[in-house]
Amino acid sequence: MMKDSVHVPVLQKEVLKYLKPAANENFIDCTVDGGGHALDILEMTQPKGKLLGIDRDEEMIRYLESKIQNSKFKDRLIPACDNFVNLKKIIKKKKFGNISGILFDLGMSSWHLEKSGRGFSFLRDEPLDMRYNPNTQEIRAADIVNQLRESEIDKILKEYGEERFAGRIAREIVKTRKVKRIIASSDLVEVIRRAVPKWYQHRRVHFATKTFQALRIAVNTELDNLKQVLPKALEILNVKGRIVVISFHSLEDRIVKNFFKEHKCYRDGGAMPLDSLEVGRLSSKEEGPCLQILTKKPFTPEAEEIKMNPRSRSAKLRAAIKV
Repeated sequence: MMKDSVHVPVLQKEVLKYLKPAANENFIDCTVDGGGHALDILEMTQPKGKLLGIDRDEEMIRYLESKIQNSKFKDRLIPACDNFVNLKKIIKKKKFGNISGILFDLGMSSWHLEKSGRGFSFLRDEPLDMRYNPNTQEIRAADIVNQLRESEIDKILKEYGEERFAGRIAREIVKTRKVKRIIASSDLVEVIRRAVPKWYQHRRVHFATKTFQALRIAVNTELDNLKQVLPKALEILNVKGRIVVISFHSLEDRIVKNFFKEHKCYRDGGAMPLDSLEVGRLSSKEEGPCLQILTKKPFTPEAEEIKMNPRSRSAKLRAAIKV
């Protein structure tokens, strides 16, 4: 049974500041998790505002449904167990529209690390799975490390983990699996330990962090999903609707930054002033609607929040308005 502390919402005040929920408006939380941000949004959109809460993990949706079943939010929160890459299909199926804001909190749940038993954490001895939804996804982390060629593993670790010792780790993985399959998270940690230098094992950041990150991203196609969903989110938003994205590593943040930049609004060859939200005679470098960027630089947690929730330390929030 999950506890209420499934996931501590990151940058909670800033999410509400930039989404700016108001009475009777509709919002989408594309990564609803335990509902930390979602319930705050519903509180501010009373009495008739609704929120579509999407999560890929059936466990999360079941937890959220049990959490709200006897609450005042029951009829206004619409849960959907699906991959947010299917955003347009989901809103059509749920007949959800008139959308004033969309939130993406891309951080992995504490529950996945601590309680899921799926091998997300390098601090536990669990099956090397890493799927957010084992019922709909076929490829596990164990399949990647035991079946892919050395060059393919090397590429995953470099591109998705930015791991400096990707080649050495990939070599050791292939060498190890010839003797014994790598089936547990603890097995993989030992492989990485043998592959990297001693000094690398004693840094502040755990030496297996980037490899585990890379495999999780690969298993769940996280970066491709983000690239695909951002244009869909922009399309379905109301004019003057807001999009807020919290990312937790440079690869995600770069995708969001570039997307905002590509769709930035211009008038007469120049960027719009930050305080201007006038509609008309605006364009972006890309075809379609444009964005007025609200965060010149990503907003990051203050020291007090990081102290209370250490996992928030790498969070970056970017926000924009559809114009």
